[in-house]
Amino acid sequence: MSKNKHVEALNTSRRTFLKTAGVTTAAAMTGASLGQYVQAQSAEPIRIGFQQHSSGIGAAYGRWYGRTTEAAVAAINNMGGINGRMVELVAEDDGTDPKRGAEVVEKFAKQRNCDVAFGTLFSHVVIGSAPRAGELKLPYFVVSEGHHVASGMLNRYTLQPGITDVKSQVQAMAPFVAGNLGKKVTMIYPDFAFGHDHRDYFSAAIEAQGGQVLEKIAIPPAETSFTRYFPKIPRDTEVVYHVMVGPAVLTFVKEMGEFFGGRGPQLFGFIDSLEAVDMQSPGLEFLEGSYFWEGNPRNAQSDQTEFDKAFRTAVGVDENGASISDSRDVSTYSHMFGCWETLFVIKQGMEACDYKGPQDRAKLVEAVEAMRNFDESAQFPQGSKLFNGKTHQVFGHQYISRVESGKLNRVHTTSIEDGLYEDEVDYTTQSL
Repeated sequence: MSKNKHVEALNTSRRTFLKTAGVTTAAAMTGASLGQYVQAQSAEPIRIGFQQHSSGIGAAYGRWYGRTTEAAVAAINNMGGINGRMVELVAEDDGTDPKRGAEVVEKFAKQRNCDVAFGTLFSHVVIGSAPRAGELKLPYFVVSEGHHVASGMLNRYTLQPGITDVKSQVQAMAPFVAGNLGKKVTMIYPDFAFGHDHRDYFSAAIEAQGGQVLEKIAIPPAETSFTRYFPKIPRDTEVVYHVMVGPAVLTFVKEMGEFFGGRGPQLFGFIDSLEAVDMQSPGLEFLEGSYFWEGNPRNAQSDQTEFDKAFRTAVGVDENGASISDSRDVSTYSHMFGCWETLFVIKQGMEACDYKGPQDRAKLVEAVEAMRNFDESAQFPQGSKLFNGKTHQVFGHQYISRVESGKLNRVHTTSIEDGLYEDEVDYTTQSL
C-alpha cells in the first residue's frame, strides 16, 4: 500500500467514543450483557497463550506486560468475553530466550490447547519463536516494536497490530532531532536485532534530514558496566542518541551522567533506557532538560484523555506511571499498552470471523488482515492507529517528552503519516 493510500485509509474514519473496555463491571452490566456473561461462563473458554518474559533480561517488561494482560482479560470477560466465551490466560515463561521461546509456542499449540499465542517483546525471542508458530499454524500476536514483522522476515501467522515498529518510530523522530538538537549524532544501542533496527533505520532517517551518524556504539545485551564505551563518542558529537534495555539500564544512565559531568552533547533517548526506572533516582539529575521518545507518556499530561485515565485505573498505575500500591515500582508504560490493545484486536478479529476453535485460525488471520482503522478509545488508549494488513504492522502517533523537574512532559506529537513507509512484504500472498 502506498503512503498516500495509507493516509486516505486513515482519513476514512475518525470516530472517537468511549467503549466499556477496562471500566465495565459486572454490577454495571445491562440485563442483555449479563445474559451474555452467563453464557460465556458456561462455554469452553478461549485460551490465549501468553509468552511472558518472567525471567531473563526482559523480566521488568514481563512483569508489567503480565499485569496489563491480566487487566485486559478481566475487562474483556466483564464485557461478556469473546463470542459468548470467557477468555482464559495461559502464561508460560520463555526466559527471554529464543530457543525456549520456540518451545513455549509449541507447548501452547500441542499441550495447552491455546487458540493463539501472544505477548512477546524482545526481538531475538520473536525471531526465534515465529518460525515455529508458522509451522504450527498458530496465530502469533507480538508486542515487540522490531521491524522484523513488517520487513517480511517472518510469516503470515505472525502479526503486530498493537504497537508501532522501530523503523516507523525513528522516521517520525528524526526531523525533531535534526531540527532542534543537532545533526551530528553518536548512537549507543544494544547489540541484537532491536538495536540493529535503531542503528540502521535512524541512520537513514537522520541522513534524510541532512544529518550524520559519527559513531555507532553497540553494547552487548548482558553488559553491566558501560564507562569504557563512552570515550568512543567523538568530540564533535552534537547529540547522543541512546536506547538501552534490560536490568542494567539504571547503571547505564548513571554512568553516562558521571562521564559527561552535566556537560556535553544534547541527549536524546528512547525511553527504553529508563523503562521501569524512577526518574527521581539519585544520579539522574543530569537528565534534566534532555529528551526522550515515549510510546505512551509515562506521566499523565495536562490534557490527559478519559481513555488514558481509565487505562491507568485498570492496570493499577498512578499519574507518574508507577504502581498505585508502591511508588517505587515504576511501570513499562511506553510499551505495555500494546498488550491491552492487541488483546482487543484479537477480540475484534475473533468476533469478525465468528471464531469457534483452532479450525478457524486461518479465518482469524484473514479477519485481522482486513482491519484498517483503530480509533482512540478505552480499547485503544494510546491513540488512533492505522493497520496495514499486508505487512501485519500497525502505525500510530509517537511522543517526544522533555525532562522537566524530574517529570516527562510531552513537547511534540507526530502524525501517523510521519511514520509511514513503503511496504516491504505482502503476507496476504502467502498460503495459510
